[in-house]
Amino acid sequence: MTESAANQLETLVSLCKRRGFVFQSSEIYGGINAVYDFGPLGVRLRRHIRDLWWREMVELRDDVEGVEAAILMNPRVWEASGHLSNFSDPLVDCLGKCHQRWRADQLTGSTCPNCGGPLSQERQFNLMFKTFIGPVEDESAVAYLRPETAQGIFVNFKNVASSSRQRIPFGIAQIGRSFRNEISTGNFIFRMRELEMMELEWFCRPGEDAEWFEYWCDRRLGWHQSLGLKAEHLRLRPHAENEKAHYALASSDIEYSYPWGWGELEGIARRGDFDLRRHQEASGRDLQYTDPNSGERYLPYVVEPSVGVDRTFLALLLDAYAEEEVRGETRVVLRLQPAVAPFQVAVLPLSKKPELIELSRRVEHGLRGQFATEYDDTQSIGRRYRRQDEIGTPLAITIDFDSLEDHAATIRDRDSMEQIRVPLEQLSVVCAQKLDQAS
Repeated sequence: MTESAANQLETLVSLCKRRGFVFQSSEIYGGINAVYDFGPLGVRLRRHIRDLWWREMVELRDDVEGVEAAILMNPRVWEASGHLSNFSDPLVDCLGKCHQRWRADQLTGSTCPNCGGPLSQERQFNLMFKTFIGPVEDESAVAYLRPETAQGIFVNFKNVASSSRQRIPFGIAQIGRSFRNEISTGNFIFRMRELEMMELEWFCRPGEDAEWFEYWCDRRLGWHQSLGLKAEHLRLRPHAENEKAHYALASSDIEYSYPWGWGELEGIARRGDFDLRRHQEASGRDLQYTDPNSGERYLPYVVEPSVGVDRTFLALLLDAYAEEEVRGETRVVLRLQPAVAPFQVAVLPLSKKPELIELSRRVEHGLRGQFATEYDDTQSIGRRYRRQDEIGTPLAITIDFDSLEDHAATIRDRDSMEQIRVPLEQLSVVCAQKLDQAS
């Protein structure tokens, strides 16, 4: 990573901590590598990402159902899926001074990039976290924290198909936590050991999966742009043969231009019938689908769009961050789309006079049923404007002493900093119009 890119990332990390987006997990004890906590604003942004994905993938469609599968599953699931034998990365150890461990496929030389020492022979390292169920820690009690949410969908395929009465083609969607014991982490929340995934398994007739694969690649690329990510910062990159997962007939990544270069934002794969076939063989259960019209029986093929909440979160912050000179001072602003911004409208009394606070509280309470609102009466009005700019709030409403007489307030636009005077009874209508225009 270049120095300027490192500075860009460091600046964002500082903003995330200062304003309450992201904290190092267990920070008062020195933290834990590649594990993060999300603060008050981070929780809001992540929830908006999840809600928008669920709205797009489930609520606005007739052909997708949702599930919430357990994190702990029967260990035979991971044996059948190939994770016990294939979910691994090549690992090498520094034999020199630092004894650091590295992913072999990410090194460009034959010596340790940290101290220059020699490296060990490459060996495979399984990325799944192992735990035990019950009081005895022996092989019969071994379980794993799931490394993906997809298998919980596959083992429930027949349950969902029969209970929902969906017909092929249809999808099953899930949002949930996954855990990966990564060898090499870094770049803030880009690669973490505990992550949240949003996955769809789209079940279709064999032979129709290539067409659906193209459909979902196009659909998912458009969704990222609808969140506000710039088109020039996104690209769809097909995988080469040596990049594809063991189950994939074809796969592509939607990549984002991060400070360190292009990196995966979302993966889309044609999984064929690999998963259903393996689970059918291992469990002895019939997982075939029966066409209600023709009576034809077959194992559906699957197309899987899979995106991380955390990588989407990071891309949105990077894309929205800007610095500009305003009246001789540097203004930091997050130009987030209203739909993802932690708050859409802030209500700010000009002073702490009781009559202004009472009116401001009343205005904010009246707006919170329609918008994500925040009330703030701390520090000077200028500093409060700067804070709202930094956390991405599109609109700020100022209640001043004139408001007591003319029953109006000032709406300030985050991006243009323009201000307009609006009667109190029209605030909700004007805010809705301005937020809609900004989307």
